[in-house]
Amino acid sequence: MATVIDGHEGSAVAGGPGVPAQEPAAGHSCSIPSYIRPPKLHGRQFYEAIGAPTVVLAPMVDQSEFAWRMLTRSYLPSEKRQSLLAYTPMLHARLFASSRKHRNESFQPMRTWLEAPLDAEGISKIEAFNLHLDGNTSLDRSLIVQFCANDPDQLLAAARYVEPFCDAVDLNLGCPQGIARKGRYGAFLQEQWDLIHRLISQLHRELSIPVTAKIRILDTKELTLAYAQMVVSAGASILTVHGRRRDQLGQNTGLADWNYIRYLRENLPPDVVLFANGNILQHEDLGLCRKYTGADAVMVAEAALYDPTVFSPRPGVKETNEEYWVGRDGKGGYRMDAVVRRYLDIIYRHVLETEPPERRPLFAPSHTRDSTSGPPADCDSDDGRPSKKCKRRSDKMQSPSLRYMQSHLFHLLRPLIVKHVHVRQAVAQCRVGEMSGFERVLALVENVSAQGMIEYEQEQQDSTTTTTTTTTTTTTGASGPDAAAAAGRVSSDVDLNLDLTSSQGAIERCRRPWWVCQPYIRSSPQEAVRKGSLVLKKN
Repeated sequence: MATVIDGHEGSAVAGGPGVPAQEPAAGHSCSIPSYIRPPKLHGRQFYEAIGAPTVVLAPMVDQSEFAWRMLTRSYLPSEKRQSLLAYTPMLHARLFASSRKHRNESFQPMRTWLEAPLDAEGISKIEAFNLHLDGNTSLDRSLIVQFCANDPDQLLAAARYVEPFCDAVDLNLGCPQGIARKGRYGAFLQEQWDLIHRLISQLHRELSIPVTAKIRILDTKELTLAYAQMVVSAGASILTVHGRRRDQLGQNTGLADWNYIRYLRENLPPDVVLFANGNILQHEDLGLCRKYTGADAVMVAEAALYDPTVFSPRPGVKETNEEYWVGRDGKGGYRMDAVVRRYLDIIYRHVLETEPPERRPLFAPSHTRDSTSGPPADCDSDDGRPSKKCKRRSDKMQSPSLRYMQSHLFHLLRPLIVKHVHVRQAVAQCRVGEMSGFERVLALVENVSAQGMIEYEQEQQDSTTTTTTTTTTTTTGASGPDAAAAAGRVSSDVDLNLDLTSSQGAIERCRRPWWVCQPYIRSSPQEAVRKGSLVLKKN
């Protein structure tokens, strides 16, 4: 495997997992040193070579792109940021291999387009200044690129393009969406074991980097175990198990069953690397899941969209962090205005390669009302739209980090925009590459957040109650270890004793003011049936 480090940092090519990077000689040109192909690692050796990560950012369609990976990692201590293993969004192997446009709008490891797969000689000739975002070893490692596919040759052809720029290639066997059914990939391959075996084994034989796979559980533990054994025997170095079945989606999402993952851990050989996925709402759930299932690491998907700080522990008592809000009840979380600000700064610095605009200090409740930041003067508009003067569309090659900004803000700001509809309208009016629109959203978020914090402090002073109905979100739903505990799905020394059919336990545990990052809690299937949003099929 070959990996390359951002030339702006003056580093050179790395030999691969566990192989130190080679520093260029003094006075050397910015060309990458000679390519070195290390011995291919497999299974636990590979896992340990990339640092034995215990937390993983999941592959999410149009959601886990470079900027969001950077944002998520930024909340970890600097020395631990590379310890978070991250996956790219799911890429379509056939389109990626055959379409130059699709390929270069989906994965951008270099400033120039990926015209053809690079061999060892081609990699050695890459100029350092041409290295860019995806897979950059100074910014974006460890990284696994995920593909969906149903043809071994197409999958291999696609994987060849990303091989020099990632640590492994993953096969998606878990997508339950209708488009996966129509395209015959993801979870809709799970009855075709021979095809799955050929997809994985060909990558295992032909690539210089490992192959991994992500599956869903089947109808029984025994069948799921046999399925997992087949995937591992085909050559998968890491097996990720989502503890839900294929039909658990939408209103019928319900809970992931950690018992299945635990059963696999107890019955698979110890050298099989196992990741658990499902039921994570908050940071505390990570350790709970790992402790109960025995998995090597815990993968987080949807929770990281609503709260990209989910991997970060709460700051210590002696740490000063103005971005982290703590309420009178002791519950805390990162402020949405601070997260949006950090997200935009990442876009400016890494994607647009320019410095962010100067900003006022973050508002603190101790500030006077006049100190709250307002929208930029030249971007002000009565209807929430940025003025024409402020509209600037980037001339850079279309970046997925720019395309998915609006979607990310809808997820991140969900509790806030439910209360403040004008902010939702401002998000809806944002356009790809027009940063003025996103700056307008940030200004509005900062203003309403300041107002919310002021009102919260006033209410706390005026009342002896610890819960207010005006500053907390009432998002409904059910998932996470609260309900899982009622089903015996967590360690026996954890006593949560909550109703499996109700979302109220999870809501109370995760309740935060609307200006604080928090998970989206789905209704349980039973609640969805009672509300009429889910209709059970007749036998």
